[in-house]
Amino acid sequence: MSFKFCLGEPVATAASAQPLSTAAVDTKDAPSSTEGEESKPRFTFQAVQPKLESQWREVDWTEAQRTSLMKTVSSYKPSCEEVTRARILLLGPVGSGKSSFISSVQSVFDGRVINRAMVGSSSTSFTKKSFNIRGQKGEAPTGLVMCDIIGLGDGEITGLTLHDILSVIKGHVPEGHKFSPDQPVRSETPGYVKSPSPEDKIHCVVFVVDASKILTYPKGLSTTFHQLREHISDMGVHQVALLTHVDKICSEIAKDVTQVYKSYTIRDMMGKAAALLGMSTSYIVPVKNYSSDLDLDVNTDVLLLSAVDHILQYADLYFQDNTSQKTQFR
Repeated sequence: MSFKFCLGEPVATAASAQPLSTAAVDTKDAPSSTEGEESKPRFTFQAVQPKLESQWREVDWTEAQRTSLMKTVSSYKPSCEEVTRARILLLGPVGSGKSSFISSVQSVFDGRVINRAMVGSSSTSFTKKSFNIRGQKGEAPTGLVMCDIIGLGDGEITGLTLHDILSVIKGHVPEGHKFSPDQPVRSETPGYVKSPSPEDKIHCVVFVVDASKILTYPKGLSTTFHQLREHISDMGVHQVALLTHVDKICSEIAKDVTQVYKSYTIRDMMGKAAALLGMSTSYIVPVKNYSSDLDLDVNTDVLLLSAVDHILQYADLYFQDNTSQKTQFR
């Protein structure tokens, strides 16, 4: 199978996944310190593709816009009196760019590129870790907390189960808890939060998928995503998605990220990501994480901060929904 524009030949797919209820997470160590984001790209660049005349999503690629978005994120407060910080859970395959996204967002506020260590520590255990995004130097931390756990796998009989993922979302799992496939989260688990407060719960789930691997993910992964989305939706938690590594599938974007919304390739890949996840493209935003970069770039910052703003809008929708329900039953 071949593709137009700057995509190359897809590699052979892996074996199909089993349902998430039996196994959901690949716990094998990733090859780099940030979940294996630097793994070999699945596509090679071809001839330069034609571009759209105008952006299919309007973005203001300016220093002023970056400053405005930084202010929006740093001053964010949840629209719920019981909650001081919005808790966001990132879910996606190993190497999709979850840890790298968290590091990249923090890099924008730190004014320099930083990298965090991966959260998986071995093939049999891994930890829930939360990161409160800090504001600029001298500012208080933002009202945003990103929770990272090991990546979703393709059906091995080890790893994070559906039960454990839902326990995280419900707020039962304490910070620093070490997950183990043979020891699911229970009320007897040390530190188990029996009566989670609104602050303990996850307020938005972000699925993270790698644009350079969309066409080679095992078919079972789509089943995993759909099953997860069904259960999470039943809990009233909104979901969005990040399409990472867009610079790896289009040479134009690798040189100039402002071309992301003029690219036929990215628009086409957004549709494929939507099919994989079972959600509309309106919930999906493309991002370029800082990986091998040494210096920040205004346009990359704008794209990253726009993604954070997108996430916070849906977190706030969760608060609005729950506030409305409380008011309704008074």
